[in-house]
Amino acid sequence: MYQQMIFVNLATDDVVASRKFFTELGYTINPQFSTDDCTCVVISDTIVAMLLSKQRYADFTKKEIADSTKTSEVLICLSAESREKVDELVNKAVAAGGTANDDIQDHGFMYGRSFDDLDGHSWEVMWMDPAAVQG
Repeated sequence: MYQQMIFVNLATDDVVASRKFFTELGYTINPQFSTDDCTCVVISDTIVAMLLSKQRYADFTKKEIADSTKTSEVLICLSAESREKVDELVNKAVAAGGTANDDIQDHGFMYGRSFDDLDGHSWEVMWMDPAAVQG
């Protein structure tokens, strides 16, 4: 069966710093699709973040590039296998230079936190009890 993929393209001020940030979170870089002005972060078998210099990003759009430190252009939500893994990823992001957002979502069956990366892109990390999903 075909597995559809998602490639999240994000503009960055510093490709090298972004590459370091995401490897410190435990993700790998695909060198085949990385250059001096782009880094390909493998999040899972079906999720890839393409971190593009603003000049390279501009090659793909005629729109103004959002200043993600001032404007929310996207909320990216990743699943986690447990509450502990939610905290682990957010803590790694903060240790690598990201900023934790204060909004902790704890609904018992669902738990989430979020952080902003070095460029201000918002990443949510969410765990949901599999029993709650099943019904």
